[in-house]
Amino acid sequence: METTAVAPINLTTRAVAEIKRLMAADDFDHTKALRIGVKGGGCSGMTYILGFDEKQAVDETFEAEGLTYIMNPGHGIYLLGMEVDWQDGLNARGFTFTNPNASKTCGCGTSFAV
Repeated sequence: METTAVAPINLTTRAVAEIKRLMAADDFDHTKALRIGVKGGGCSGMTYILGFDEKQAVDETFEAEGLTYIMNPGHGIYLLGMEVDWQDGLNARGFTFTNPNASKTCGCGTSFAV
């Protein structure tokens, strides 16, 4: 996989640790790559994508904090400078997204508008 030098997204230490934990599972499909992106939908118009998927010909490859991830280049305008974190507290558990490009976010924190 060819890697692009500048990662448009920041993964916190906690997010990296959780992603690596998921990838270490016995049933993890190592033919898939970590995908970060967006899709239409959600309460605010767009929803974040964070999961494992097959690399498409158009995808760009990035490395951040020792993890390699793929992203459709058309999603970069919506995600440049975004931080992905992992929360494991009593009030919240899961990945969180802090996106400087979002003009509005919903209460669930997984959808946004630009």
